[in-house]
Amino acid sequence: MSEATTPPQEQSGVPSPPALTGDEKMWGMLCHLSGLLGYFALGLTFIAPLICWLMKKDTSKFVDACGKEALNFHLNILGYNVVGIAAIFFTCGIGIFVFGPALVLLHLYVVIIQIVAGLKANNSEMFRYPFIYRVIT
Repeated sequence: MSEATTPPQEQSGVPSPPALTGDEKMWGMLCHLSGLLGYFALGLTFIAPLICWLMKKDTSKFVDACGKEALNFHLNILGYNVVGIAAIFFTCGIGIFVFGPALVLLHLYVVIIQIVAGLKANNSEMFRYPFIYRVIT
């Protein structure tokens, strides 16, 4: 191969990582996007990513990483929801004017960021959700 057509990883002597299979990319994408199904299951958005991760975590490091990241994200969202709803309850409903719009914006963010993460996984890219505490490592 000439220098112009050699991939940059091979030029530096570092082998390029193995390409992901279509199945790995699909499951990585499903780990991220499956949380959207949780909106139909009474807001339990972490159930579907948990199932995807448990089914495929041993078959691929990429799917394992995507599943952990998606599960961590949804566990954080669950915590944010609990805090927001508790704040509304403990302020006798007055907090709905502050925490209600915040929860709506949070869930709009969740939908958008999940789609971004799913598209990244489908392009063989690892996506790390911002502003979350990673419980599962």
